[in-house]
Amino acid sequence: MDHGCQIGEKGECVPIKFKHVDLLTARVAFQGAELEQQSAVMELQLQGAEPVTKRPDPAFWIPSSQPKWQLESHTASVNCVAFHPVFSTLASGSDDCTIKIWDWELGELERTIKAHTQPVRDLDFGGPKGAVLLASCSSDLAVKLWDPKDSYSNIRTLNGHEHAVTSVRFLPCCEPSKHLLVSAGADRTIRVWDVSTGYCVKTLQGHGDWVRSVCSSEDGRFLLSSSSDRTARLWDIDARGPAAVLTLIGHENAVNTCAFAPPSSYQHMSSLTGAGEAATPLSSVAGFFATGSRDKTIKLWDGKGRCVATLTGHEGWVNALSGVPPRRQVHLLGRGRQGAAILGYHPKRAMRGHSPRRARRVHHLSTMVADRQVSAYT
Repeated sequence: MDHGCQIGEKGECVPIKFKHVDLLTARVAFQGAELEQQSAVMELQLQGAEPVTKRPDPAFWIPSSQPKWQLESHTASVNCVAFHPVFSTLASGSDDCTIKIWDWELGELERTIKAHTQPVRDLDFGGPKGAVLLASCSSDLAVKLWDPKDSYSNIRTLNGHEHAVTSVRFLPCCEPSKHLLVSAGADRTIRVWDVSTGYCVKTLQGHGDWVRSVCSSEDGRFLLSSSSDRTARLWDIDARGPAAVLTLIGHENAVNTCAFAPPSSYQHMSSLTGAGEAATPLSSVAGFFATGSRDKTIKLWDGKGRCVATLTGHEGWVNALSGVPPRRQVHLLGRGRQGAAILGYHPKRAMRGHSPRRARRVHHLSTMVADRQVSAYT
């Protein structure tokens, strides 16, 4: 009811309108007009928008190549870097035998660990949720485990390699009982370790020279290794025998690095390479891989071991590869001779961030995804 009634001079009922009703009506009308205007603006924006899946140029999600931070503290070449999967923590390993822990958002050094007696060759954070550890490997033949929750104390040392340990990676796991670590070395072997016990549970042999790097598929079933014998090999760690599933042959020099393509990229990779129907993460052999070599090329391979593309453009050795999820903002950490720089990259242009006077080579590349950002470090 929006009115009342009063008695007039002749005894008739005279309607009385309440003022608050008029104010309420005016406010509703104003808000309705405002919403209509906003709706019209959004409709125009949607009409002019281009679906993300149809944008061929990745430049819209790639930042500039200007370094965010220059991280300097090591007294010798920086060989490796790794992101903590949860916190804004970055670890770097060096020829000065130390590991340094940084806050990559602030660009500040938090801790220095006197880790090994010889150069630190590789680092990796991993483990089940709530029990993340840092693994390091070194030319001193050892793999060491460090606990971030306990001020990075050394909780275990894994011995077994007979030559320098060149690469180390945690295998994906959901529970501590399946906490596995893989390492590769100049002794031509790949070793799988049970983190909880420190025992080597499997040794893979087949390469004819140094194993330069090793990485794991997203489900942890397959390993990919690269070697100075000019090959890369795919291993099924669930198989009873230690033989490689595939041997990738095609490079003309040592294969320094290797990487699995993310499953989210399989469909694109299939159409890009003309490989037919996209492979799936559940296929018996993982979908696509990439290898980088001292022959200055990057090669893309399918799950049948066929080289489907060769990428050229580098003027020197390809030392590191890292998969980047599609439609994400990317940051890179460039590894210099005595420091590191957080960079951006574009697949069609060279990254420039290290001083030629101080950085002879970029040895390592690592990526981290968080809130639509990928930070990558080399």
